[in-house]
Amino acid sequence: MSGETPSERSGWRSEERAEPSAERVRSRARPEEMSCGASVRLSGLKLAFGDTDAAEIDLDVRAGEVIVLLGPSGCGKSTILRALAGLLEPVAGLAQVGESVVAGSAQPPSSSGVLARKRSPKNVGRTQCAMVFQDDALLPWRTARRNVEYALKLRGVPRGRRQPEAEQLLRQVGLDGFGDHLPGALSGGMRQRVQLARTLAAQPRVLLMDEPFGALDAQTRSEMQRLLCSVWQQHKTTILFVTHDVDEALLLADRVVLLTPRPARVRRIVEIESPRRPGAQFEPDFARRRYEILASLGDVPGAAHEEVSAS
Repeated sequence: MSGETPSERSGWRSEERAEPSAERVRSRARPEEMSCGASVRLSGLKLAFGDTDAAEIDLDVRAGEVIVLLGPSGCGKSTILRALAGLLEPVAGLAQVGESVVAGSAQPPSSSGVLARKRSPKNVGRTQCAMVFQDDALLPWRTARRNVEYALKLRGVPRGRRQPEAEQLLRQVGLDGFGDHLPGALSGGMRQRVQLARTLAAQPRVLLMDEPFGALDAQTRSEMQRLLCSVWQQHKTTILFVTHDVDEALLLADRVVLLTPRPARVRRIVEIESPRRPGAQFEPDFARRRYEILASLGDVPGAAHEEVSAS
């Protein structure tokens, strides 16, 4: 277990320690003025816990793309997100967000192929990336609005702008009128909506989502999936999403990255031709891809591990 608190794990708490120059300029921009998501590059990234290898991965993610990591339980999916958030130092390789190194012992090459001279600050992963967990980690003594306002405060937003911006974010996640409710008075799905609003208040360029809907019932989970698609349309934040649910992966992703058992390596990548299309789950192609992915992961008894085609 790591020593960080639940609030620190959620990604926005660390904004308090951000470098003041560039981050202060960024924090003064209003939500509609913010830039879109950042590209992500994992180059020879090797992660371990003690003597046990957890992941060895190479992956390029385009800015604004939704990537879903899918693999066996315990294969290292969540570990990859933790490295991107700056919570786990790699054994080898590096992780980049945009032009910044968020984790790694080597310098990334510049566009000319020459190694960069200056390494990014260690906390850059925490200022550009934010994590969303199954556990909402809300402050129970603060109302929904004040939970979001606290994230805005940590980002340096002036006091007079916090309440209207918090209310705007709560409206975006479908909680208009619930700003004065304490977390204990909200359902699990509503608390996850508050967590999403609070995370967006940090204005991350990359959203790291670790099975955020895994503890919800089927109907609420479906509602949250639609909400995430709606919020993504507004912000175009890059998303790396971990799940064990093949249907969820196919409904949300631009690309589904299939991982091997631990240590996690990229087995193959499935590209979705028309991502997030309403009603896609009722089409024959959806069922075909679902079967192929399950077969590739070994979840279809007796099925041959056929190559998953890329569209």
